[in-house]
Amino acid sequence: MKKTFKLSHPTIKYPRLVEATKNEVKKYLKRERNKKLPEYADFWGFDCRFGQTEAQAEEIHVAQINEKISFAESQEWTEFYLEILAVPAQRMKRDDADEQEDEDLESEVHDEDR
Repeated sequence: MKKTFKLSHPTIKYPRLVEATKNEVKKYLKRERNKKLPEYADFWGFDCRFGQTEAQAEEIHVAQINEKISFAESQEWTEFYLEILAVPAQRMKRDDADEQEDEDLESEVHDEDR
């Protein structure tokens, strides 16, 4: 999805337009996640960009989409650009060294709590 969302309408109020936009994005993500994955992929990843215009769009994480739309609402933008591209991805196996570091960090946090 590559789309410039308009947040101005003669009869629909601004907050309703924002909520409709969030709902449209949520439906799109659900639709893309339900598509059949290629053999080599484990899940659908998403490459996302957000900005006031297409030229100003910056990369964001898929979890930040609602946050960015709310930011656009707080700044009272009349439109914004959102790009969401579904990419088949494969989960990376964690190394034993990474797991050991995580365990060390967790034990340090628990030691500080005592």
